[in-house]
This record gives sequence, C-alpha cells and structure tokens, in this order.
Amino acid sequence: MFNNLSERLDSAFKLLKGEGQISEINIATTIKEIRRALVDADVNYSIAKEFTDKVKEKAIGEKVITSVTPGQLMVKIVKDGLVDLMGGTESEIDLTGNPTVILIAGLQGSGKTTFSGKLAKFLKDKKKKKPLLVAADIYRPAAMEQLRVLSEQIGVPVHLELENKNAVEIAKNAVEFAKANGHNVVIIDTAGRLAIDEQMMNEVADVKSAVHPNEILFVVDSMTGQDAVNTAKAFNERLDFTGVVLTKLDGDTRGGAALTIKYTVKKPIKFVSMGEKLDTLDVFYPERMAQRILGMGDITTLVERAQQQFDEAESKKLEKKIRANKFDFDDFKNQLQQIKRMGNIKDLLGMIPGIGKAIKDIEISDDAFKGIEAMIGSMTPQERKNPEIIDAKRRSRIAIGSGKKIEDVNAFMKQFDQMKDMMKMMNKMGGMGMKMPGMR
Repeated sequence: MFNNLSERLDSAFKLLKGEGQISEINIATTIKEIRRALVDADVNYSIAKEFTDKVKEKAIGEKVITSVTPGQLMVKIVKDGLVDLMGGTESEIDLTGNPTVILIAGLQGSGKTTFSGKLAKFLKDKKKKKPLLVAADIYRPAAMEQLRVLSEQIGVPVHLELENKNAVEIAKNAVEFAKANGHNVVIIDTAGRLAIDEQMMNEVADVKSAVHPNEILFVVDSMTGQDAVNTAKAFNERLDFTGVVLTKLDGDTRGGAALTIKYTVKKPIKFVSMGEKLDTLDVFYPERMAQRILGMGDITTLVERAQQQFDEAESKKLEKKIRANKFDFDDFKNQLQQIKRMGNIKDLLGMIPGIGKAIKDIEISDDAFKGIEAMIGSMTPQERKNPEIIDAKRRSRIAIGSGKKIEDVNAFMKQFDQMKDMMKMMNKMGGMGMKMPGMR
C-alpha cells in the first residue's frame, strides 16, 4: 500500500538530515520533493500545492527539539497534515433507525457487491446486528448470484426477486420484509455501470427517495486514482452520499483517492476494503493511514485484528500449556491458522514499524505457511502431541509425506525447539513477555 509514495516522501525527509533548524533555504527542496511525490501519487496539483504550502508555513523557523532531527520534525508536520487532509478522525457508521437502511452505490467493477457482503459480516460479527442483504442490481444476473453466494458464506440472508425488473420495488419490498422478520439492518446493493450515465443516476436517486436510507455509501476503486475523485464528485452532486468506501487498497495503488477524496467531496471515508477475503474490512482511521504512508507502521490495527481472531478462553489454555512447557505442534498449527485469518501476510508485516520498508520489494505469498502446515499434517497425532519422540526415521517419513526435503524438516524442528526454549526461559524469568494476542 502506497509503497512508491512512502519511498518518495522518505527521500524528501532525508534532504534535511543534519540540519539544526528548518529554514526557508533548506526546506525549499524538501517541499518541492514532497509536492512531486504527491502529484505522482495522483493527487491533484492544486491540492498538493495547498498542502505543501501549509507544511512549509508550519515548518519554517521551528526550533528542533533536543534529540529530534529536522527530518523527524518534518515527518511529524507532514503526518499531521495528512491526517487533516484525510478527515482528522474516524467516522462511525450511522446505525440508527429500525431498520437501518444502507444504500450502496458506485461504478461497475468498484467492488460494491463484495463490499456489501463484507459490511454484512462486519455488522453481524462486530456490531451484533441482524442484517439483510438486498440484490437490487436488476441488470447483471451475476451480481445477484454473487450476493447469494456471499450470503451463504457469511450466514446472512439475501432478499432476491429474480423476475422483478424494478429496483425501487425490490428495495421497498426488502425493507418491509426486514421489518416483518426482525432484521435491523438492510444493505441494498444497487446497479453500477462502466461509466456514469443518466439512467443509472436516476435509478439510484429513485431508490434513495423510496427507502430514505440512513447511510448512502459510495464505493470507489482506489486504483483508479484521480478518476475516482471525479466520479465521487458526480455521484455526490446527485445522491449527497454520507460516506466513501475505498476498495482494492492492497493493489498497486498510487493513493491519490485516499488522500484527497475527503478534501474534494467533503464527505468522510468510512471504510477501507482490501482483498477478496470477507473479513478484510477496516474502519478508516486517518491517523493510522498517515502513519502507514510515512512508514511508521500500524500496530493498533495489527493488535485489533489479532484480538478478533484469538479466542480468549483458548488463549488462556494455551498460556497454561506454555507455562508447563507443553506447547506442541497442534498448538503451533492453530496459531498459524489464526494468523492467516487476520489477512494478507505482507500487509500484516507492513503494519510493524520499520518492516514495511524492508519487505517492499519482497514477494510474500499467502501460502508462505503451506510447507510448515504440510509437515505438521504428515505427523501422526502422537508425534504432534509429543514432539520429542520425532527421531531421524520419523523425520524422514514426515519429509516424504509432506513433499519436503529432510533438511527442511530438520530446520523446522530446530526452529520449533528454539521457540520452546525461549518460552521456557521466559517462564523461568517469571513473565510472559511474549503472550499470544488476546491473552490478559
């Protein structure tokens, strides 16, 4: 996410290295580089100029605090500016109303249908709501089928009227169905087009007038850059939407939409969506996004994702096993599976301060743990429970069964033993300094 922008900004800050005070002379080149980096990230030039003018105004003449370099001070000034540009604070979704009606709008291919499924899962799991999905895209049968499949995957019902070709009627019928069947949130997935056209706008506006939604969320593909911002302006003029959803942020995005859409349409970004997995939906936090853009990581989001996946009761059981030095391969495999459910592996590593920059050019597959899981899967239940019984003969069988070399098995066993030794040492020191996420 934003790798090129992060790299360019980092280079700009290095221009101030060793300076005792930020002056008009030594800041000029830095400001110029920051502006270029933003424009290359598909930020509108006038917005980039206004942003850097504000940064320059704040930075000039500021004394550098003891032990803080000018480069570090500039990072803070730019971070604060980015946070303001993206909205300052997070914006909560409005869940008032009975039922709450949420209208999803956007161009075809922006990720509306997938987002609708993700939002339903988010509201069901995290807000303890009882959502109803509504297939109101009457032009694309594949969209209805996609929503039906998503509904089965997340355990949320979908309102389908396959023969009805009136989106307004479908939406109104769905709201009545929700009222009669105890659904307190209605999520309406509307039709999109490959480009903005009058028919699409009229239809979405008519649906809005018919069901009076609490939220109108405009879904935009962040990889389309400045085009996404222009599309948002057109939709907002007709729909007066309440919030923006940025999708495909895990792609090779230049970041212009994320940085300037709030500034341009004066509506908050409410969610960011990354990848196809249905649990990869996050509330948009401007502060956290600014930190990631500037290579500071995002530990808060990493911990939150971990806490969502790690069951507290299971964590306590695991803690007891670690204290008793009984941690085995079944426990290890369970931890791997929970980590995988947290999201894209490279994205997770990028949330750790300093790591994102180090791995930016390294391909890290979501199958990174496949070999380890294959080796554990080739062990007998007895071997998984009692790692110490795995001798040379057993290791050879495990290697053959998992399709790995004996050297791979030996290396994995050595790493596992080292990890257990570290846990044992921590216990002797009287602390669980490296508790699993979710432990208290």
